[in-house]
Amino acid sequence: MDEGDASKIDLLRIAYAALNRGDFDEALAKGNPEFELVGSGIEAPVKGLAAMRQWMEPDAFEEQRYEPRQFEVSGNKVLVRQHLFARRAGSGIELDIETWMVWTFDDDGLLLRAQVYALDEEDEARRAAGVSG
Repeated sequence: MDEGDASKIDLLRIAYAALNRGDFDEALAKGNPEFELVGSGIEAPVKGLAAMRQWMEPDAFEEQRYEPRQFEVSGNKVLVRQHLFARRAGSGIELDIETWMVWTFDDDGLLLRAQVYALDEEDEARRAAGVSG
């Protein structure tokens, strides 16, 4: 792993940690202003840092944790296998799932895009990230 790959992984680890402690501003600190979130269970893409910040604000969940389990870097993309645990506000219903996330960095090293894939979409996620498996 070269230094550029390690810095991408370090940036993602910092963002995940900030997200888990509810520091959404820190989680987005290295985001491109045109950041976009696309994926499973999201009706329409979330476009722009302001929209992403609003989307992150908890309303449906009283608790949520994202745990990155595996990182694979290919150029400007990082494939992450992640575990999500969340508890719905009010009902207490829990969500406990594994997903894939493909993070894309821009030329300045900022997060430009995040694409969520279901666990059974591993082949598609790997193709999107440009990693073999």
